Amino acid sequence: MIYDSKQGDIISQYIHFTKIYDEQVRIYGRTQEAVLKAIRICKDQNVLKEYLTEREQEVVDIMMKLFDDEYILKTYIESERRDAAETATEKTIGETAKKLYQKGHSVQDIADLFEVSAEQVEQWLEQRYDG
Repeated sequence: MIYDSKQGDIISQYIHFTKIYDEQVRIYGRTQEAVLKAIRICKDQNVLKEYLTEREQEVVDIMMKLFDDEYILKTYIESERRDAAETATEKTIGETAKKLYQKGHSVQDIADLFEVSAEQVEQWLEQRYDG
């Protein structure tokens, strides 16, 4: 972790910028408004003022791109988790269907139990569940 160093140097100004930015994100979420407010506050407090004044739109564009990339990554991870959970559930149901069939329950009874088609049950019965 980096701590504030000498007052006014570039590193301490950057650290101060990130603290202000994080606070604005907590208030406004990952929005352009949060970025713009953080920039305004920093300029008012003379934190990276020259850089932010000269390159404000560039900073906004970069921060918004980071938001987009973070959102895409988060969405992808959630999708992968959901797919893994669905696959695990499908496997568990398939294994249960096989056990019920082996105990003498009919394909139609199993289909009724799981509220699926008989064709779906037959697919489960044909699949191998190793693992």
